[in-house]
Amino acid sequence: MRNVIFSVLCIFSLIVRAYEGGNFIASDLLATMEQGDKAALLMVHFGTSHDETRAVTIDAINAKAKAAFPQLEVREAYSSRIVIRILRKRGTEKLNPLDALLNLRGEGYTHVVVQSSHILEGAEMESLRKDVAAVAPFFKEIRVGAPLLYTAGDMEKVASVFESRKPEKGDMVLVGHGTYTPATATYAMMDYIFKANGSTHIHVGTVEGYPTFETVRAQLKAAKARRVTLAPMMFVAGDHARNDMAGEWKEALEKEGFNVDVRMEGMGEIPQIQDIFIDHIRFILHHKMQDITEKKKRYAKEQER
Repeated sequence: MRNVIFSVLCIFSLIVRAYEGGNFIASDLLATMEQGDKAALLMVHFGTSHDETRAVTIDAINAKAKAAFPQLEVREAYSSRIVIRILRKRGTEKLNPLDALLNLRGEGYTHVVVQSSHILEGAEMESLRKDVAAVAPFFKEIRVGAPLLYTAGDMEKVASVFESRKPEKGDMVLVGHGTYTPATATYAMMDYIFKANGSTHIHVGTVEGYPTFETVRAQLKAAKARRVTLAPMMFVAGDHARNDMAGEWKEALEKEGFNVDVRMEGMGEIPQIQDIFIDHIRFILHHKMQDITEKKKRYAKEQER
């Protein structure tokens, strides 16, 4: 038993130090709570209108979060207004992040951790952070966990997961949603990491960003690939995976002479990917993001000594 506890502590220590030295400082959220305070975890997802996909991704990670953090009340919210409207017409009500946070405040919750299942620090995370900032004065403390691909270490972990799941033969193309923000560079960085790790037959492309379909096609031709497996680099295998990846991308590559397989599996279905999100929750419970202005002031004072 002692060996098991020691191993768990060692793993936790590695997680805790993951971002230290950057823009986070050690701070235990639960340790700051006083009598009468209440803590909650809000899981925020883009959402999906496909029931079977939701069950193995969103519902699965929500359940894993409840099991991992029994001391927190776990709620969920969807960031896609379109998905919320579709589900409402079917009789299923999903709150957006702002409404979910206001509900928590109305129920007396004082400390909240917000964790999204978004892939990178793009437009969805920008919107979420604005919602959190709007209600922050209503809580004693509210913290936002990082998306899946936040640090180089996160990207190395995700690369390792896909390297262990690559097809036995042929090349693999991971298809992300993409973003118009500078965060689209995250996809290119993932592609670079695969190549740097020696996984030259794994490529990354996006539907609405960079790298583009043309970028991926050029890589496949340069690699003299014949068989290609397309897989979503998205939390759920929803409309983009079904229509763009399994539809337009597959057809276009087949016209180029490639033999194309499709792996219709959202990243949220993969246990190792779910675990990275859980690690992000654990980290933000014990750390908080520094205010950059205060950090610069402290640094300037230290240099004056």
